[in-house]
Amino acid sequence: MFDRIQTHWQTHLATATNRRRLNLAVLVIPATIWLFFFFVLPLLMVLLYSVLERGIYGGVNWQFTLSNYQRLLNPIYWGVLGRSLWLALFTTVACLLIGYPLAFFIASRPPQWRNTLLLLVIIPFWTNFLVRIYAWIIILRREGVINVLLSSLNLIDQPLDLLFNSFAVTIGLVYGYLPFMILPLYATIERFDFSLLDASQDLGANDLKTFVRIVLPLTLRGIVAGCLLVFIPAVGEFITPDILGGAKTIMMGNLVQNQFLGARHWPFGSVLSIVMIVIVLIPILIYFRIADEKLKAN
Repeated sequence: MFDRIQTHWQTHLATATNRRRLNLAVLVIPATIWLFFFFVLPLLMVLLYSVLERGIYGGVNWQFTLSNYQRLLNPIYWGVLGRSLWLALFTTVACLLIGYPLAFFIASRPPQWRNTLLLLVIIPFWTNFLVRIYAWIIILRREGVINVLLSSLNLIDQPLDLLFNSFAVTIGLVYGYLPFMILPLYATIERFDFSLLDASQDLGANDLKTFVRIVLPLTLRGIVAGCLLVFIPAVGEFITPDILGGAKTIMMGNLVQNQFLGARHWPFGSVLSIVMIVIVLIPILIYFRIADEKLKAN
């Protein structure tokens, strides 16, 4: 009798385990197929194309070569890479300096005001990114809003060249990616215990010491998340420099676009894409390494 009951429960548990595995497989398999066809397979194709020769009329010629990687030694491409990293880094720092106070202000408001302020941050997403970037041409051009305002105030004699340079690209990047900094910062600061600020002041700490020793460490996770969300897409940006920078401010994204669509040099475009992938992976891997070490320490 006991053996029969034991066998029954073992069969029941095995059936339940198999059912859970089947349910898990039903959920995982579609996502796995999606990732394979739209992420892994394209990445493998890029790696393959990078070691093939360029076809006469575009595309690839199925002959192995490393000349595409040797072409990277040209200082011109290193200059474009340096400009891309610099603009992305400057954009990230600018978004942090602007977004942190805004996120702190929103999180410290009464609940009835937070949703309204967050809505103002999200509203730009309702408009096409391309349209928003084109709007900056109207603002920055020689007959634009800024030059007209400065001229009316007699602050300038000649219109300023604010368009088709690094300044215009930086303005466009900061404007486009600022919400990506504010939202993760707000999500972190919202959980912050503001009574710690009063306790710090009661213990004699000034505002700077309170920020450095209390606020900054407790909101560091949001800062890192916001910086990654801004820096990674900013490195590969090509729409903003193409519209606001013109031919004077070329970034890596423009170079990749030109190699695939203009020059039809798919192998070298693949090499440039691999370089950008490596650049993007470095901060992500560093972040996960630090997070893993902190998790083990705790």
